[in-house]
Amino acid sequence: MASLDFELEKAEFRDFYDTHSFMLSNASRSLSSLLTDLLPQMGSIPISKIEARVKEREECIKKFNLKYRNGLEEKIQEYVIKDHISDLVGLRIVCLYEDDIEKISKVLEDQFEVISVTDKIATIENTEGSFGYKGLHCDIRLKNPRLELPEYGAYADLCFEIQIRTIVQDSWSVLDHKIKYKKSIPNRLKRRINTLAALFELADREFRQIRDSTEEEMKKEEADPEDFDDPVAASAVPIADIGPTRPVDRRLELRSSKLNAFNFLKISGHFFPDYEFEPQKVDGFVQEIVDAQPLMTRAAMNEKLRRHISQVKRYQIYFEANTTNRMNPFTVIRHCLYLSDKDGFQGILTNVAREFFEAWLNVPASEQN
Repeated sequence: MASLDFELEKAEFRDFYDTHSFMLSNASRSLSSLLTDLLPQMGSIPISKIEARVKEREECIKKFNLKYRNGLEEKIQEYVIKDHISDLVGLRIVCLYEDDIEKISKVLEDQFEVISVTDKIATIENTEGSFGYKGLHCDIRLKNPRLELPEYGAYADLCFEIQIRTIVQDSWSVLDHKIKYKKSIPNRLKRRINTLAALFELADREFRQIRDSTEEEMKKEEADPEDFDDPVAASAVPIADIGPTRPVDRRLELRSSKLNAFNFLKISGHFFPDYEFEPQKVDGFVQEIVDAQPLMTRAAMNEKLRRHISQVKRYQIYFEANTTNRMNPFTVIRHCLYLSDKDGFQGILTNVAREFFEAWLNVPASEQN
């Protein structure tokens, strides 16, 4: 029963907490599993992690005492401590980019009853000279039809707090809590803390802009005219690669864009349309190519594949029929590059792979099967 007796209400809350601790633990695990399953199905929102916890009993009392007790007692308004602890069960969703926070918030609005939202991002960004922890806090409840399921019915009256942060915001929050003194300290230390917080904020913005710029570069490559069967573009390759029977316009060669991960994906996607190239592998593979031939262009790369891929695919059939291994598109491309310039790309194949390939190449074409 509500009262104005803080000592009595503390005892009542401790009794409530101890009695319901098992249910609270189950609730935190249940909602964490629900969000882990739900968010990937609601759109392409990359999630770093989802964490759940039950707030410690004495921390709940401390929070009530600092945040609510004085105001309630001044108004002579009786209280029950548990009614004012909205984060008794708390969850943290850590995403990659700031604009993902709003997407996650919309999913929560659609799937749950949202009681209140605290936008710490807007609060800080609208306060001049202020830096610090940023994130979005939502107090939610389960709602129908989910509450009709037996596994969720026990949590009908329970309020959950969900914190949505980016990786950078989460890192800053962890480090910020390690700074023991932030208020009653010399101004020079306050400025250093604010500078550090501003750097984290800048990092968040830059990660998002790098992502956006990467997507723009990909779209530019997709919008470029196809040059896979363009004799003008194909002519922009080194003389050593095409022999004396095919003259090269060096101005076209210089004009052809240098090979990078984005135009490599377009070229490789043409030759291997059904294969999904992983960005991290592409990045390292293209760097390996550029390390071997720093002046490699998009047109030159295309020409190397176009000239040699048929022969390498014949070798692939032989190789896979006579070994237990398989040649994925990266391996096929490696063999094409080696064929195009055995000295320049000698290191792109292992010794064993190179020797096996050379043995096949030395067999008359009519017997290469």
